[in-house]
This record gives sequence, structure tokens and C-alpha cells, in this order.
Amino acid sequence: MVSPSFLRRHLLTLLLFPFLAGGEPDLNSDRAALLALIIAVGKTSLQWNETNSPCTWQGVGCLHNRVVFLRLPAVGLTGEIPVGTLGNLTALRSLSLRFNSLSGRLPPDLTGAAELRYLYLQDNRFSSEIPPVLFSLQNLIRLNLAGNGFTGGISPEFKNLSRLETLYLESNQLIGGIPDLDLPKLVQFNVSFNRLNGSVPSKLWKIPSSAFIGTSLCGGPLHPCPGEISPVLASAVAESGRGSTLSGGAIAGIVVGLVAVVVMLLIFLLFVCCRSCGSNNGAQGGAGKQPEKAARRRKGRKSPAAEKRPEVGKRLVFFGTAGGPEFDLEDLLRASAEVLGKGTFGTAYKAELELGTVVVVKRLRDVSLAEEEFREKVEKVGYMKHENIVQLRAYYYSKNEKLLVYDYMPMGSLAALLHGNKTSRRNPLTWETRISIALSVARAIDHIHSTSPTASHGNIKFSNIFLNESHTTRLSDNGIVPLVVPSSSRNHVSGYRAPELADSRKVSQKADVYSFGIVLLELLTGKAAEEGDNLRRMVESMLREEWSTDVLDLELLRQQNVEEMVQLLQLAMNCTVRNPDSRPSMKEVIAQIEAIGLSSRDDGEVQEQQQVVKRQCL
Repeated sequence: MVSPSFLRRHLLTLLLFPFLAGGEPDLNSDRAALLALIIAVGKTSLQWNETNSPCTWQGVGCLHNRVVFLRLPAVGLTGEIPVGTLGNLTALRSLSLRFNSLSGRLPPDLTGAAELRYLYLQDNRFSSEIPPVLFSLQNLIRLNLAGNGFTGGISPEFKNLSRLETLYLESNQLIGGIPDLDLPKLVQFNVSFNRLNGSVPSKLWKIPSSAFIGTSLCGGPLHPCPGEISPVLASAVAESGRGSTLSGGAIAGIVVGLVAVVVMLLIFLLFVCCRSCGSNNGAQGGAGKQPEKAARRRKGRKSPAAEKRPEVGKRLVFFGTAGGPEFDLEDLLRASAEVLGKGTFGTAYKAELELGTVVVVKRLRDVSLAEEEFREKVEKVGYMKHENIVQLRAYYYSKNEKLLVYDYMPMGSLAALLHGNKTSRRNPLTWETRISIALSVARAIDHIHSTSPTASHGNIKFSNIFLNESHTTRLSDNGIVPLVVPSSSRNHVSGYRAPELADSRKVSQKADVYSFGIVLLELLTGKAAEEGDNLRRMVESMLREEWSTDVLDLELLRQQNVEEMVQLLQLAMNCTVRNPDSRPSMKEVIAQIEAIGLSSRDDGEVQEQQQVVKRQCL
């Protein structure tokens, strides 16, 4: 440990270090830079033995007698990084200071660390505009500045980082548009939850739409910008002009002609659909419905509302869909559908609409609420937006049917991924993936809790946790519990329900914490939580006998993060204590998961650092 006496003895050297005329940088200069950094950011409890080489210090890695990586995530660093520290680590290839409380600006002499490949600064308190010093680090491959307080615009100078493969800027206070960045190697990009507007540059159209949520951007993977010509029309115009020179009037004529053709096609399709709908509605149980029913029987599928037709005048109610809804109730009724599962509160269907849209329709049962009360409860959920919560898109209420329409999650549920099902094999999820899932779910629950002192999810379990195309974890079924009638037959269904809840309809925030603790136990042990309390008792018994590693999933034991796994196991036990008042809040849970030192965004960081050494930093 770095002792106070050692710091006092070397204080003068450290203070003068940036101004000393030195020779060729070596390990001693790296040592001085590291100690100056630790003194400045107020953390002296790291396990750094002053008599040993810096290469043996916690979080420090060396090659050829120089420091090449510094990894100090979630160790309580605070304050501003001074000049004469990081910039003097001239051989540094990888730097991770994420999940600390560092603030202010980055030091301008960071240009001295010109060999940096990987820079992780997310979830600190850095402020002001994104510092220009970063644009001089032309060897950067991965840059993560998410979760800070950076302001101003996204500089076009990012184009200087031609080797950049990952750029994460989400959850800052950035404004303006995205410049036309020419970064040929960029594959991972995120600017969600900033005050950005304008159109997405064409070079970023390959990035998933989830990278732009929480902004006012448009175009590309998002909805079209106002007055924007569709990519199909733009492509047709370009094709028409290839190989010849056309006047402005000729190009305008082509565009107008194409638009006219498209409009005529839409009018024709609308006419055909209206005639088809009129024919179906006019047939009272006759031949008009038979082809549709016969087609569904041939497919072995049924529509989510096929058993009972909707009441006259009823319609789908959407939540803030820009430009109007993409489909209506009749589209849902005509959609081919397959059963995804029958749960505690109803049956879920995957519905493939004729226009290509895929949604999940949950058909609720045992709903006794009047329409006004139902609408009030559902709207609280529908207008809640968070990157780790499955979005409720619309609902339908009638005397005979209550439907909820959600975004479709193509990667499936966590239950299917970890345990497998009749049609899929078990997926051996890595440690990094599992703790990333845990952190994402915790953030989703905390967001729900933050909306009201009494707000809770009430049905947290593996089958309600999903992954989307970009492998973002999302929690589903938020707010369903208060909609249904309590039933004694459900008391044994969920192994995730807190022991103090005798009534399946009663929910609380502390009960959510218990359910999340069972999710953690299931992630760590690989065992299904059919009986949550039994799983907890098994783990508790093995921990009492000091068999802590024996309870872990065999897939996890093949990896090298056992100490961190045991820490997460202890957190799971704290979440599932029988006394609700003794359980931590979800904010405390998030802080503890982050303190373990892993992040959903940087799953490959440790491997990257190992590769730095293996490739001799070339």
C-alpha cells in the first residue's frame, strides 16, 4: 500500500516532476507519473507496494520495462487529472478510469500518450466540450466517453481518428447535429440520450436505430426527416443520371414522375384493402371469413384476437408514434401469428404484419378494470421510455379483449438463452455477458422505481428479460400486475416473488429487489429459479460451508473472474434477505455492480489488454 510517509518523502519530486528536464522516458518516469496521478485524485489505498516495481501494482501492466496499460475502474478516484501525469506515460496503450468520480477537463498534455489504443472514461463527471486533445490520439481504436457531462457539439475533428472502431458518446449533454464522419473502420457507435437533432449522416446508416434513441435525430435507420426523399427514390434518380448529363428540370421531372407512380400504387392498394375489409365485414359468419380461417389452419397459427372479433368503434391506441401509427387493429387481425408462450397473465404472440413489421401481442386474461382505470394504468407504462425497458407501443381495450402491443425482441428471452427450450440449445453465456445483463436489468428497475415512491415492476423473472439485435438487454412486462385479477392459482407460479407477498397482485420496490436477487442467483448458478426461495437456501447452505465456487455455473468456472463472481453472489444474497427493510435499494445495487469493475459496453477490455501484450503493443 502507498503509505502517507512515502508520499511525503516523494512529494517534492512529484510536484517538480512535470518541469524536470529528463532523459529518455523509462520505468522510473512512469512510476513518478503514476504516483503524481494518485496523489492528485485522492486515492492512497491502492495495493501499490513502494518497494516493488510499478509493474506489480494493482491495475498496472508493463511490457519491455514500460507501463503499457492502466486499469483502475470503480476504485473511488475523484477530482481533476493534473498535467504531468497521464501525458507522461508515453508508452501507454490502454487506459481505463471508468466508474469513478473524476471531473473537470482532460489534461492538454495527454497528447504525450500518443500510443493510446483503448480509452475508457465512461461514467465519470467530466464536463465542458469534448477536449481537442483527443483528436490528436490517432492510434485510438476504442473510445468511450458515455455517462459524463460533456457539452457542445460533436466535432468533425473525430475524422482524424481513422483507426477508430468504437465510439460511445451516449448520456452526455451534447447538442447540434452529427457531422459527416468518414471513419471507415467504425462498427460500434452510440449517441443516445443527448440533445442532438438533424439528420443521421449516410455513413452511419448501417448503425442500429438503438444507437440514436433519446435524441431528435431523423433519417437513415430512424424515421425520415421532414421533406426527405426516400432512399429508393434517391437511388432511382442516381441510377437515371448515371452515364449521362441531365438538366435540373429533367431530374425534377424524374422525381415528380416517380412520386406520382408511388402515390397511384398506394391509392390502388388502399382501394383493394377497403374492398377486402368491406367484404369481410359484410359476411355474417359466411364465406368471407372462411379463406382467412382456412389459411391460418394450414399454417397451424392463429391471430391473437381470432376467437372474438373486436367491437365496433374500438381501435388500437398508440403511445407517441411519430407520424401516426404504422398499423391498425385490422392489420393485427390479418397478421400471421405464432404463440410465444402462455404466462401468468396471458398469452404472448409473435405477429408478422403484411407490411413486414413484427410485434409482440400480449392477450391479457382476468382483467376486471373499467376502461378509464385500465387506460390510466397502461399509459403510465406506455409513455415510459428507457433503453433497458421493452417499449409498449399500443393497447386495445374492449369488453371481450385486452391487448398490449410491444416491440419484438428477436434474440429471445434470457430463460431460453441460458436454459434452452424445446427448440433451442443452452447458450453458455460468458461472465462479461452475464454481469452486463445484471447491470442493464438493475438500471431498468431503478428507472421504474424513480418514477414514483410506490412504482414497481412486480413480475421480474428470466422469461421477462430479453436481448435485441444489438444485444441490448431489456426488461418486459412492466406494469402488468395491477391490471389483472389476483388468483390463488398463481401463488405457486413465480419462484421470484418475495416471501412477504401472499397476494400475487401486491407489489413493492423491496419485493422487486428480492426478485432481482433471484435473477442474479440464476445468472450465477445456471439453475432455473422455479422455486426462488429453494434456490436461495441452497446457495446459502453452500456458502455457509465455504463452498462458494461450487455453486457457480460450470461455464463460469472456466473463466478467470471468480473473485468478482463471489462478490456478485454476496450481493444477490443481500437482495434476497427475508426482512424487506434490510434489502438495498436499486441505486445501491447498481453502485455495487459497477464497483465490481465490469461494464456492459467494454466486455472485451481485459482481452484487449492481453492482446496488447501478446502483440507486443504493435
